[in-house]
Amino acid sequence: MGRFFTKTIATAVAVLIVAYLLSGVTIDNTVTALLVAVVLGLLNNFVKPILIILTIPFTVFTLGLFLLFINVFIIQLVAKIVPGFAVNGWWTALFFSFLVSLFTSIIESILGKPDEPTLP
Repeated sequence: MGRFFTKTIATAVAVLIVAYLLSGVTIDNTVTALLVAVVLGLLNNFVKPILIILTIPFTVFTLGLFLLFINVFIIQLVAKIVPGFAVNGWWTALFFSFLVSLFTSIIESILGKPDEPTLP
């Protein structure tokens, strides 16, 4: 459970940083950033794998580049679901996806992985 909270907080901080850096991304407040992080995590865990499986022929044909379209679709879906969060345009969503991923991994490497409980 600690891993989920660490990942969510890291993603929320990354969303705030990227929203500050990209002019086409608007976010109302930190609560909205937390909501974006939770919805993004849920969509990435449940919807994205289904989309990847359904689009295997396109992904193979484009040598994996179709996965970028899936990432943009997920970001734009989050923007439609979460009030107070907006992404203007396809390219902005693509750059947002890249930068959030980059900043999240940097923040997680700084925070470190939480200790997982071990079974006796």
